Amino acid sequence: MTGVVVLDNGGGLIKAGHGGDLDPTTVLPNCLLRPLSSKKFLHPDPSSPPLAAALDLTSAAVRRPIDRGYLINADLQRDIWAHLFANHLRVSTPSCSLLLTEPPFALPSVQRATDELVFEDFGFKSLYVADSASLVHLYEASTSPQGLVSKAQCSLVVDCGFSFTHTVPVFQNFTLNYGVKRIDLGGKALTNYLKELVSYRSINVMDESFLMDDVKEKLCFVSLDVDRDLQLARKPGQDNVFRCTYVLPDGITHTKGFVKDPEAARRYLNSTDESHLTSGGTIIDVEKPESAEDRKRIDLTKNEFDLTNERFLVPEMIFRPPDLGMNQAGLAECIVRAINSCHPHLHPVLYESIILTGGSTLFPRFAERLERELRPLVPDYYQVKITTQQDPILGVWRGGSLLASSPDFEAMCVTKADYEELGSARCRRRFLR
Repeated sequence: MTGVVVLDNGGGLIKAGHGGDLDPTTVLPNCLLRPLSSKKFLHPDPSSPPLAAALDLTSAAVRRPIDRGYLINADLQRDIWAHLFANHLRVSTPSCSLLLTEPPFALPSVQRATDELVFEDFGFKSLYVADSASLVHLYEASTSPQGLVSKAQCSLVVDCGFSFTHTVPVFQNFTLNYGVKRIDLGGKALTNYLKELVSYRSINVMDESFLMDDVKEKLCFVSLDVDRDLQLARKPGQDNVFRCTYVLPDGITHTKGFVKDPEAARRYLNSTDESHLTSGGTIIDVEKPESAEDRKRIDLTKNEFDLTNERFLVPEMIFRPPDLGMNQAGLAECIVRAINSCHPHLHPVLYESIILTGGSTLFPRFAERLERELRPLVPDYYQVKITTQQDPILGVWRGGSLLASSPDFEAMCVTKADYEELGSARCRRRFLR
């Protein structure tokens, strides 16, 4: 074990462990929650006795220290970190260094609050602040020494996280800040959109954040042909390959929701079969569309609801934010804008070394759809190659663990003495952010 704590402090999940390890010691939600059975907010740790007896998170209230990617409640973050360091990592912070991730373009006030937490509240002996994209680039270059990312030392990292999506050009392990583009859309917004759709069509789930996160992760996927799939989703009964049922927890026999028929939920994988289409791409076997009365025919006593086109309309928002009323470009156009902001000599390498990371890239067919959207926007003489990380959720942390184990790491850090002498603003200049 090294004396470096690696902390990927995301808006949704905290990934924490020791530098040099392959995987983090713990992955926890970055929040406090209060189940209906509790009068106080608890740490989301199933091994702790208060929560072990109250694992039913139905309608649990949630408090998060990070909103839209940035720290807004330092006191709450201090409470979460204190629990993490004492009960999970079991480290003495004054004898450790800290490698911490931070999103691009953090405000000076947010950086100052973070530095106060690290040095004044926890007393770490030194700190290094890294952005997620450079750590992803470092990890991918190390896993494929003969690959283009390693040889050219250049890549475009697409980070679809909890709060927003960034497209970040990286050159020689440094982020090119002038090329960073952002979409104000992430996993949280997608979950909220799914909650609205289900609440409008079936049953009110607006307070069920954890439950709908599970629905999104298990049932949603990216459509390769939205117009065609919308037509298929109108079929009634068993002919609708997208229809599946999610069973809500009843608080007695089961405290977590589940997919009623997992096999039926995977039938959409066959929806690309061209037997459904004519040569012109028009649906020829769609039967009478499902009526409004059929949609409303839901047995509330069974405590379950059906999903059809919601399954692909939710991830579709990453590619078409205007459908949510957002005046922002989709992901493919965002990538093109980021690359066009860089020097023309970098364009062919960046298009050929696009790396996907973040939990929202785990939707089935995400990379394939992105390539289809991107190819018409890219000049023909450029190749487009998209790589999804082996584990998009842990990729940033693994890059940080690799950096923390390098012999030059301590020289890159800001020490507590530097912070006390120079202050936060001057110390931050060392990170070249």
